[in-house]
Amino acid sequence: MLKIATIVGARPQFIKAAVVSRAFAVRSDVFHEIIIHTGQHYDENMSDIFFSELQIPKPAFHLGIGGGGHGKNTGRMLEAIEAVLLEEKPDAVLVYGDTDTTLAGALAAAKLHIPVAHVEAGLRSFNKRMPEEVNRILSDHVSALLFAPTEVAVTNLSREGITGNLVCRVGDVMYDAALFYQPRSRKPEALNDIEKFFLSTIHRAENTNYPNKLREIIGALQTLASETPVVLPLHPRTKSVLEKEGIDTTGISIIDPVGYLEMVWLLEHCDLVLTDSGGLQKEAYFFKKQAVVLRTETEWVELLEAGWNKLGGCEKNGILEATRSLLQTPKGNYDALYGDGHSGEAIVSRLLKELKSA
Repeated sequence: MLKIATIVGARPQFIKAAVVSRAFAVRSDVFHEIIIHTGQHYDENMSDIFFSELQIPKPAFHLGIGGGGHGKNTGRMLEAIEAVLLEEKPDAVLVYGDTDTTLAGALAAAKLHIPVAHVEAGLRSFNKRMPEEVNRILSDHVSALLFAPTEVAVTNLSREGITGNLVCRVGDVMYDAALFYQPRSRKPEALNDIEKFFLSTIHRAENTNYPNKLREIIGALQTLASETPVVLPLHPRTKSVLEKEGIDTTGISIIDPVGYLEMVWLLEHCDLVLTDSGGLQKEAYFFKKQAVVLRTETEWVELLEAGWNKLGGCEKNGILEATRSLLQTPKGNYDALYGDGHSGEAIVSRLLKELKSA
């Protein structure tokens, strides 16, 4: 029996891990998975209801670490994860994405000479001012097996000297998740009867930490909302800045933060997405929706090249120009950029092959 330690801490990571956990369950004759939750996201949306509704296995370990700065969090997680790994002695450690949890898990395992498998390897924004960029680069370079979602990600790794059998393009586990949860999606209770709307999310520190940027983004959303309703599930960090700075949001349909099943419904029913989220700009594509990226760069460059997404930046005129350009441009071909919806099975199969050969 092969023991796998899956290390997660943020809500998106649980959704990604759920995909692979289902594949592990199918091979329960070979794999025993233990889930370690660092506690990086510790709000009420991480309650028992979250796990039961999304059919996600409960963590075997909850480390309760969250709420501090990047250095403090990563250091505390590293220490606590190391203790669990020494106790459990897994055959491999699985980490996801680009959070502090990802880096702490990868470092703890690598220093104990436990093979690290990184899901969503090879993503690059080429902006090292983003903590996520630092986390993903370092995690990739200590990993023994890198599960890349796209050919662009494979190319990024190759440029950094990571090639050969270390790298496996498996597609995107979030595409698997979208297909699995779409029939289970539900309309947010707070949403009024709006037939046509744009969906927006704003949460990245590079926008919320700078009130002038946030004011420009809100101004663009207000202009758009004068013609088409804009639904904005408001992140607590963003809400705090808006209130502190007295930024007017009149005209925008603001609702409380939503869970994943509600977000899937919103993606399925909206006409356009405007977001600074790394994941949402890609998930929009799963539902054949175009997206304006409220940043000056993106990890998902293939969507720019395919004409589905545009960089809007964080200035009002740029956002409006990108939005109008997308609305006037016919949607491009819908290609299998992110796999065939069986990324979880591909990851488990490759893990089995590599661990058996080792």
